[in-house]
Amino acid sequence: MKQSRIAWAIAGAALLGMTTAAIAADKPDWGKREYDSNCAVCHGKLGKGDGPYVGMVDTKGGADLTQLAKKNGGVFPIYKVTQTIDGRHLVKVHGPRDMPIWGTDYLIDAREKQASAESPFDAEAMVTYKIYALAEYIARLQAK
Repeated sequence: MKQSRIAWAIAGAALLGMTTAAIAADKPDWGKREYDSNCAVCHGKLGKGDGPYVGMVDTKGGADLTQLAKKNGGVFPIYKVTQTIDGRHLVKVHGPRDMPIWGTDYLIDAREKQASAESPFDAEAMVTYKIYALAEYIARLQAK
């Protein structure tokens, strides 16, 4: 009797572990999705600045995203990255901008989804979520 309880407990724990692993495996990686859709073409699949569009835009060394933390004293510059992705808040003294302004694109998409009742969320909240998900993915690309 005692052995059968132990066997059932082990079987239950194994089943729970498999279910948890399956749920984690099915969890979408929104940051990677955004990166692959919008950034990899210039920055490359692994963020090293070797995408198919390399050379079409003057990046002044900014195309390799894997070195951002290293160039910032070992700390990933989250604020600078999110502001660069957003792009809606231009600083005139920083000069012209070659990178697309994803914040505007995200906002247009979020407002369309909100208007069609496809999304119940506030448009600006969705923009912020996408930008931070993308920035978090870029943080994972940092060279060790």
